[in-house]
Amino acid sequence: MERAILTKLNHWKQAKTRKPLLLKGARQVGKTWVMKEFGRKYYEQVLYINFERDKLLQNLFKTDFDISRILSALQVQSGIVPNAENTLIIFDEIQEAEGALTALKYFQEEAPEYHIIGAGSLLGIALNKTSFPVGKVQFLEMHPMSFSEFLEAMGEISILNLLKVKDWKLMQTFHEKIVALLKQYYFVGGMPEAVKNYADSRNFEEVRELQKDILAAYELDFSKHAPAQIVPKIRMVWNSLPSQLARENKKFIYGLVKTGARAREYEDTLNWLVDYGLIHRIYRITKPGFPIRSYEDLKAFKIFALDTGLLGALSGLDAQLLLQKNKLFTEFKGALTEQFILQQLISENGIHPNYWSNDTSSNEVDFIIEHQQNLYPLEVKAEENLQSKSLKSYHQQFEPKMSIRTSLSHFRNEDWLMNIPLYAIREIRSMIQGVE
Repeated sequence: MERAILTKLNHWKQAKTRKPLLLKGARQVGKTWVMKEFGRKYYEQVLYINFERDKLLQNLFKTDFDISRILSALQVQSGIVPNAENTLIIFDEIQEAEGALTALKYFQEEAPEYHIIGAGSLLGIALNKTSFPVGKVQFLEMHPMSFSEFLEAMGEISILNLLKVKDWKLMQTFHEKIVALLKQYYFVGGMPEAVKNYADSRNFEEVRELQKDILAAYELDFSKHAPAQIVPKIRMVWNSLPSQLARENKKFIYGLVKTGARAREYEDTLNWLVDYGLIHRIYRITKPGFPIRSYEDLKAFKIFALDTGLLGALSGLDAQLLLQKNKLFTEFKGALTEQFILQQLISENGIHPNYWSNDTSSNEVDFIIEHQQNLYPLEVKAEENLQSKSLKSYHQQFEPKMSIRTSLSHFRNEDWLMNIPLYAIREIRSMIQGVE
């Protein structure tokens, strides 16, 4: 399978100001495969160290940060002589070796010619516990496979090309086929193992079993890696996700986790799940302004899952819904559709949005997107009813350059409103640039 992040990694390789790179992302999104595949495609040799498995090297950085000594130890362990020009050095599960993150600083300062990538399933948590020198490394986020990557894995290159060139007329012709593929993505999601299994077998039952295995692995990680006092709360928050998103107003409600629960009891729990990469948290704004962070209401937020397929598995979503016209899109009050859009905004466009509601919460816009000192409201419609009262209210009140709706309807660009088909949301950034 091809991953779009390989292109970004190649840009890192070619950059004159290259620094050691840390690849962040949740367990099982494909970090190890991508690093090895990148090395295979773009380097003559790969020196791969997994600090969880190669326990002899877990103490490598405790003595000192002498680069010559470290390189010699890596050579002895791997049997590969590292060459600065043609060797990719991979530190996998980097958080398992004390001092390994700090060592990257010394590689950057004393041996910047070496190509080094580090990654780990608990890297986000480790970085919050480590005093890390700013400016000495680069970061790259890795996410589950996007809808575009899913189409490529399914061999639907022609459909993918239609989306890339924004051929709206041909998209209308093949609308039903694209919607059918979108349904499949809703169920399968973007976890690489699930996508590969479905591409090979086209068996939804096998996919669901794989998703359950992934969820079980996450549950084990809660017990193994989280502070003992918050493990029960992590499980309660994680398992409350379907009920949180099944509400019309998807603002996170502590009472759905546990009756009488309060914010201060769960702040560390939510932070742990965010750092681990299992949830996305987006904050409410009451007024669009710059900088947008200064308008965030930190007490009001929504949480979303890492992946639409995992959310479906966590919810016990039945594969039979795939056969019922468009019911899958509206299930759980459109929660899967909103989850899908957020996932694509992040993975395809690098957009981490906010959402807007007025003080009475009678009007709410699903996402607010910042681009080039402009804010664009984005409303997600899973149903055929395309009335956009909240979006219209926002537009009249704040007069953005363009308001955007995404739905199953065909592309339309009206006076104040642009409708983008759900399956073409990957193109939202280029379309916003066209407005500007």
